[in-house]
Amino acid sequence: MQRLLLFLAFLLFFQDNIAQSSTDFQPLIVKNISEKIKLDGVLDEETWKKAQHLPSFWQFFPKDSVKANYQTDIILAYDDKYIYIGAKMYSKGNKFVTPSFRRDFRAGGNDNVSFLFDTFNDKTNSFLFGINPYGVMREALLYNGGTANEYFNMYWDNKWEVVTKVYDGYWTAELAIPLSTLRFKEGSTQWNFKAYRFDTQANEQSTLMRIPQNQIIMNLGYSMPIVFEKPLNRSGANISLIPYLSAGTTHDFENPNNPAAGSKFNFGGDAKIGITSGLNLDLTVNPDFSNVEADRQVVNLTRFDVNFPEQRQFFLENSDLFTGFGSYNTNPFVPPSGTLGTAAGNQLFSPFFSRQVGISLDTATGTNVQNRILYGARISGKIDDNWRVGLLNTQTAADNFKGTASMNYSVAAIQRKVFGRSNIAAIFANKQVLGNELAQGIHAYNRVAGLEYNLASKDNRWNGKVFYHHVFSPIVVNEKFAHGFMLNYSVKKLIAKWSHDWVGKGFDAEVGFVPRKNFFHINPTIGFNYFPNSRLFNRISYGIAYDQYNQPGLGVTDRQAGPFLLLGFQNSANVLLTVNQNYTYLFNDFDALRSNKKLPSLTKGSSYTYYNVSANYVSDLRQKFSISFQPLIGQYFDGNIVSLVGNASYRFQPYGFLSMNFSYNNINLSKGKNQVYLIGPKLDLTFTKSVFWTTFVQYNSQFQNVNVNSRLQWRFAPVSDFFLVYTDNYNTESWMPKNRAILAKVTYWLNL
Repeated sequence: MQRLLLFLAFLLFFQDNIAQSSTDFQPLIVKNISEKIKLDGVLDEETWKKAQHLPSFWQFFPKDSVKANYQTDIILAYDDKYIYIGAKMYSKGNKFVTPSFRRDFRAGGNDNVSFLFDTFNDKTNSFLFGINPYGVMREALLYNGGTANEYFNMYWDNKWEVVTKVYDGYWTAELAIPLSTLRFKEGSTQWNFKAYRFDTQANEQSTLMRIPQNQIIMNLGYSMPIVFEKPLNRSGANISLIPYLSAGTTHDFENPNNPAAGSKFNFGGDAKIGITSGLNLDLTVNPDFSNVEADRQVVNLTRFDVNFPEQRQFFLENSDLFTGFGSYNTNPFVPPSGTLGTAAGNQLFSPFFSRQVGISLDTATGTNVQNRILYGARISGKIDDNWRVGLLNTQTAADNFKGTASMNYSVAAIQRKVFGRSNIAAIFANKQVLGNELAQGIHAYNRVAGLEYNLASKDNRWNGKVFYHHVFSPIVVNEKFAHGFMLNYSVKKLIAKWSHDWVGKGFDAEVGFVPRKNFFHINPTIGFNYFPNSRLFNRISYGIAYDQYNQPGLGVTDRQAGPFLLLGFQNSANVLLTVNQNYTYLFNDFDALRSNKKLPSLTKGSSYTYYNVSANYVSDLRQKFSISFQPLIGQYFDGNIVSLVGNASYRFQPYGFLSMNFSYNNINLSKGKNQVYLIGPKLDLTFTKSVFWTTFVQYNSQFQNVNVNSRLQWRFAPVSDFFLVYTDNYNTESWMPKNRAILAKVTYWLNL
């Protein structure tokens, strides 16, 4: 603990000495208007003619030192109810790239522009609104400065409007964003603003503020102040009701007595209430998340669980307040475009993981299933410029068939901004069993408390964290703690990282994500960037990465170390090559053949040193056919492995795409051999900007299961939908059905 306090003191002193390193920018004055803006994509109102224009854009890719070849012209205005954006995007031609008409697209590989509002001037949290030339919309929440792909939440939805229009040599957009959609301090006069754009025809990425290429394009540290002519006020009551009705039928062929099977009619809903202009209350009663897209399955070759992103609306706004704690094992050499997101890193642990509430794993099919939530309430947001708070309480129902007790989950989090972009944060999470009888293997309560300091310099040259978490439970065991330290230094030519984590053997945070315990972990990385003047290469990075786990009493249990080479091409493709020396000590028996114990496993107490080569390639996403794949070839424990994981996609714009997720693993060990497959074709059709149909099949040989999921969505009003969802699971050994369901659901977003 003394060492952690010394680290904290060092970081506080260090932050104080670097806080003045960034450049100040002259603010832009945003006019308060009385003229009504007609959203038609034609910038002919007097407001647009008289308003001050934002500065011209800088190129980010392929260079970061020149003005953009094709500029983006942005104008801002506001009235009592809306923030308005008028934008004109110059282009080389009109052959724009778009994956489909589906909302919430990712930026890479298609034409789009994004606008970000940092409403509390902390350069840490932001609301993002994006559009493409066809008027397809996306919105997202950014947190932790937007300095990594993990800090981009694209599942958040809200009401706003946009109209675009395409001309020869440019396209335009008019946006109206309700003030009620945003969270801000009432009476505030200044926000931070940034914008960035992807232009496929010019193969250019550009930003409002100049950003070095070693940073990520959405980094909130590079934004400019905007000043409102008059103070901002709340635009009346900020209350949204989102009721739903659903009806469906489920057939469980393997468990005919399953009470969840049969025909069901359900109703419930959510509410969003603005307590203040910066603080929001979310309520849910009998929520139904069956319309949420099913998780993409993976073949897990490790000995530990993997996690999946939260997609349920109730848990999304300000989700970083609750789930941003803990440690990530990140790769700082993921390209700034984020195209190698699958290699970005994984979460080592978190004291609170919202998917623990109302979701459990069906071990027979490898898919996640719901546990019924009776109700939930969340208060989250900003109290003022420096303080953020979050309170969450949910109640789940008992399920005698599954053997689960009624649970209450409560979480409290608080965050205090210090210096420019850093913060100190604390969390307390409680899982409490209700009722007189406890389910087998479930303890009466499980609680965890934690404290963190998160460092982020103004220019993001330095970032890191130091933390301590402790579990309180009826179990008598030592070392109920987890603590760690991480520091990254990133400039254009050099990236260096040090991180270590110590998770005690008693750190059993049941409401969090803790795939392994009882280890000390170090993860140093150093590498160098070179941006050549070349027709082929845009970036060349090379270095050494080291990742090691120690277990007290056993010594080193896991190690992966070796050099890497990252090649970024001028056409935006990327390849990351690594040579790995691996060491694994098995403190438990391990089914390394991934055969679900049907083939002999490696035994406890054995150790292995083995070498292999891996790569991560992402092609030019602007092309109609694109592919990403991750081969792994070489030794594997006491044998060898040939593995290929990836995705191939063909775009028939603007109506959708056909893709194939695949995973092939040929494992050959001294005690046996096995081939593990996962094949997942997916058809995503968008007939219009309001009618979508997605169907995908997942065949997983590890679970001998085929999963079919087909979802028709009709967005008949803004953020209001009708869903028709069909799911099916088959046993591939007998080709007999396991379970089948069909559901119809309608939701309506009503603003009061």
